[in-house]
Formats: sequence, structure tokens, C-alpha cells
Amino acid sequence: MGTTGLSVIMQAVTKATAILRLARAGSRSICLNLTCPLQVRHLSKSRSWRMRLVQFLTVGDPCGMRVGVQQKEAGKVIDLNLFDSSLPRTMKEFLEKGDVAMETARRALDCGNNALCHSAIELLSPVTNPDKVVCVGMNYMDHCLEQNVAIPKEPVIFSKFGSSIVGPYSDIIHPTDTNEVDWEVELAFVIGKKGKHIKKEAAMEHVAGFMVANDVSARDWQMKRNGKQWLLGKTFDTFCPLGPAIVTRDALSDPHNLGIRCRVNGQIMQDSNTSQLVFKTEQLVAWVSQFVTLSPGDVFLTGTPSGVGVFRKPPKFLKRGDIVECEIDEIGTLRNVIN
Repeated sequence: MGTTGLSVIMQAVTKATAILRLARAGSRSICLNLTCPLQVRHLSKSRSWRMRLVQFLTVGDPCGMRVGVQQKEAGKVIDLNLFDSSLPRTMKEFLEKGDVAMETARRALDCGNNALCHSAIELLSPVTNPDKVVCVGMNYMDHCLEQNVAIPKEPVIFSKFGSSIVGPYSDIIHPTDTNEVDWEVELAFVIGKKGKHIKKEAAMEHVAGFMVANDVSARDWQMKRNGKQWLLGKTFDTFCPLGPAIVTRDALSDPHNLGIRCRVNGQIMQDSNTSQLVFKTEQLVAWVSQFVTLSPGDVFLTGTPSGVGVFRKPPKFLKRGDIVECEIDEIGTLRNVIN
């Protein structure tokens, strides 16, 4: 055997030995993708993820939905299903895999291979077909003030159907039987770990991350018709844009101190801060889990700040052709056209 061949074998043995040694030491984030150089990331026991997870379609791909991780906000998307073909192709199933799937996504992000430009993909809602869409009413102090109502002493809970969910840049369809379509920018979060009767102190362990939501509302159906029950006015098809990514909780400075705003045709309509939330993430997880089991992929919409159209003087509503942008600092922006 020549010197070159012996050198290659020795390098392979050295690399394999290093991998085994690190595995014994408890490192679980070694990139074993053969197209990627060896990278080692020591994770703390708290599982610090710091990622932006997405669902997407690739242009001309007959295989359908895929799961990915963004390299940065509005950056290229790494195709996790190319990186590891054993991973599920939907976010809900991905989250059900727990830490194993998250570690794989972390390795893929570290490696940087299989990155796709935005021109080659269509971003979908980061979660589709959740078991539950849990919504919270009157959960901003400034929103309560603009309605002249008392601040709730317990969370006000309602729901939207999963069929209302669309992606961050999809059209919002204006129903023909309402003229009072309104905007509501909201901080949303996604459950990542199943639980019931969750304690407030442990609630964040059950949260995969945060998104931007628009709780689009037909105010006549919400406030005047159908016995003034909220559901129908809230759950028309396309009335729940979500995205642009699930930003894991450790990637945010503080989810309860972020600027939150909504623009219609470039004009700022809502401009507040998530510090105005009456009931924050931990309280909502603990409260709702008293009644129902929370499952990976469940979506919570945490309420909207002041500035909605129905309480303006005079009231202002969305019309076809309007462009609605919902934005939260450190998370991203939804941009939806009313069609």
C-alpha cells in the first residue's frame, strides 16, 4: 500500500475515533452527513435550539410538502428532508419527534448544505392541520381600553377551525356575505410537547416556538349575527395567516417584550408591544391544559393590541385589493392581499 493510501486510512480512523469519543461524552449534535465536514456542537442540558422552522413546497416538486430550517430571517431554507430522508414531511409530525428531530435540524443548520433560495420555494404556514387553534380574546390592556371593557380576570378562550389557516404570503379571500372584514395582528405560539394539567413553571418546556398571526375577523358575523357567537366570524377560509416561521423560544430576546404592528396599504393601524399582554404564554398554556390535552402542532393566538378597524371612528374595514402586513420584531412579517 502506498503512502497516500495509508494516510487516507489513518485520517478516517482518527475521525471515527473522535466521533466515538464525543458520543461517549454525551455529544448528540455531531454532523454525520457525509457531504458535510465534521462539526461538533456541545448542547447544554436546556436544549438551546435557536432556529427558524418552516414548511414549504419546491417549484415543480411532485412530492409535496417539506420541512425546513431558515439560515436567518428571510434567508435561504435548508431542506431537512434532503438532509435526512427519514424525517417527516409535515411540521406537526416533525414536532411529534421531539428532541431527535430538533437535533437533526440543528445539525443541518450547522452543516449548511441543501439550502434553497426563496425563488425556488413557496413558504406555507409553518403548521397545517393542527388538532387545535386556541384563540384568546381581549388579552391586551390597550385593546381593552379602546373597547372600554374591563381587563379580564381569566383568559377569554375561543377557536378558529384549522381550515382557516393559510401561509404568510397567501391571499385572504374576502367573503361575499360580509362588508366588515377586520385585521388583528397577534403573537402566536406552537405546542411542541404533549401535556395536560401543565404547571405554569413548566409551560415553556411545552412550547416549540413563536409565529406571527393575523386573526382576520368578519365583525358583523362576530358581533351582530349568529347569536353574537364569535366562531363563524373568525373562521372563514383563509382567515388565519400564520408564519413566516416558527422561531424557537431561545432565538428570541423576550417573546413578551417585542414590538408588534399591523399596516394596511402601508399605513400603520396597530403599533404596540407584547408587554401589553394580560395573560402571557405560560399562563395560557397552564390555563387551557386544565381542560384539554395539548398536542404537538397545536396553535395558540394570544390576542391583538389596540388599533383594529371596528373600534375606529368611523370604523374602517378591509376591501379587495388591500395589502395587510402583520409584523413582530425578531419573528418576521406576514404580507397578505385581500382578494
